[in-house]
Amino acid sequence: MDLINEAIVHAANAWWILPVVCLFCFIDGFLPILPSETLLVALGVVAASSGTPNVYLLILAGAVGAITGDQVAYALGRRIGTERFAWMRRKRTRKLFAFARRELNERGAMLIFTARYVPIGRVVVNLSSGATGFSHRRFTVLDAAGCLAWASYSVAIGVLAGAWFHDNQLLGIALSVGLAIIMGYLIDKLSHAVLVRLGRRRNSYPDPMSTGTQTPVRDPGPVRVPGDDPEDQPTAGSTG
Repeated sequence: MDLINEAIVHAANAWWILPVVCLFCFIDGFLPILPSETLLVALGVVAASSGTPNVYLLILAGAVGAITGDQVAYALGRRIGTERFAWMRRKRTRKLFAFARRELNERGAMLIFTARYVPIGRVVVNLSSGATGFSHRRFTVLDAAGCLAWASYSVAIGVLAGAWFHDNQLLGIALSVGLAIIMGYLIDKLSHAVLVRLGRRRNSYPDPMSTGTQTPVRDPGPVRVPGDDPEDQPTAGSTG
């Protein structure tokens, strides 16, 4: 066990660890195949017990990578849309895209901010933002704030667990990663429930421009064009 802990600390002290964190978070912004949260949480545990890597540089590397990756996803969404590949046309994925498009129009800030905590959810929202023409400037500002909060949150979980299990980094990593997964699941469910509830509440309000009654529209009948009526046609003996 001590040998494993020493190996973990040694890897965390390597010069390449922060570039790797940035790369993981970058790829995870448009292709959720790398465990970027897991890496941030694990390194947070090591930072709490050994002092390296620097916590603030770790948060910065994660945030920069995430922001850049989300920009790639936004550009892909604008260029190819959300129907190009087979996985995008699956029933469940299409429902996610439809939900994201609808909520971006109504509560874009909340959706972009909370989707960052859900691996597949953030990719769907990033692609949908580009495909629907969501303001790029607004997306960038909201996404930057969300990525910074997400990176800080992930590292904080690791730091907290590392403080509890100071002498056993491996156990701290395992428990903190499990906690991060559970928290991500809860954030996903809670944010989805809030968005759905807000959408239902909005739809339940009457349209303020509607009077509640409909005025029947009278059919004006066919439009008569001069020359169509036989009586308007000149007779054979007419001199005009």
